[in-house]
Amino acid sequence: MNKVPMTIVGEQRLRKELEELKSEARPRVIAAIAEAREHGDLKENAEYHAAREQQGFIEGRIQEIEGKLSSAQVIDVTKLPQTGKVIFGVTVGLINLETDEEVTYRIVGEDEADIKAGRISVTSPIARALIGKEEGDVVQVRTPGGDVEYEIASVEHL
Repeated sequence: MNKVPMTIVGEQRLRKELEELKSEARPRVIAAIAEAREHGDLKENAEYHAAREQQGFIEGRIQEIEGKLSSAQVIDVTKLPQTGKVIFGVTVGLINLETDEEVTYRIVGEDEADIKAGRISVTSPIARALIGKEEGDVVQVRTPGGDVEYEIASVEHL
């Protein structure tokens, strides 16, 4: 099985969600199913069918999270030596050479990515272009809107 890179924060988020699903959501749905059964005929009982459908979603999400955690390779970037090279988990400051716009991204696992929060997936075009480069390098990134050139302004192990 392939190992999937994940930051410590990403692992903690998934473990927290898993705990919440197992300790709160699952018992709540089981109680809702039991209550719906008491209402009588299950064929025409919308509450029962809705609760069963919700149970399916919860069980599916639990299995999905457990699978992700079992194949996760948790990387603590703060324990790695700071070489100025872009690797998984670092926070990268970039300058768009055409517009002089500055952006900051943290390279994270696929499940942790949130562009609005400044976290990009390690498999994204920007991250793939940045990995292995060093502070001060100019990187050309192929985007749907055309090629964009960025200069790597900073590489931080946060």
